[in-house]
Amino acid sequence: MFGSISGPEFDDLAHQAADDALMNILARLDDFRGLSRFTTWAYKFVIFDVAGKVARHAWRRQPPSREELAWERLPDSLAARPGERLQQREQLATLSAAIGQLTRRQREVFVAVALNDVPIDVLALELDTNRNAIYKNLFDARRSLRASLAAAGHPVAERAGEGR
Repeated sequence: MFGSISGPEFDDLAHQAADDALMNILARLDDFRGLSRFTTWAYKFVIFDVAGKVARHAWRRQPPSREELAWERLPDSLAARPGERLQQREQLATLSAAIGQLTRRQREVFVAVALNDVPIDVLALELDTNRNAIYKNLFDARRSLRASLAAAGHPVAERAGEGR
């Protein structure tokens, strides 16, 4: 579950996460309004603190990449026929141009999260922001990219609740 984390390193990470979660709970004790069980309320802090600590630890050895992709190096082996390959290349060219039209932050977030699989928590820490801001940038970037693809005549499946 925790990949290469084991032994004393795992124990140290677990103790640090538990200590941080406890400090977070104690710091926000006055915020508890009794709308749920105390343990349920406290678990929220434990889950977020442990998840953040494990994500930071996992990416410490291999920092997340937010660099632009080399579009020509992406595999083109999924298309079975030449017509499909041509369509994919056209879509890729349209997508590449559309990514260039995104704001700097939207492009940075989209490339990191959607293309390079950087976890949102890790990116939020690296960019000194929060998860909600990352989600908003990602949502806006995807909406803009879908609009660009649709405007260029490429079929785009609209997701429920998005696009308006």
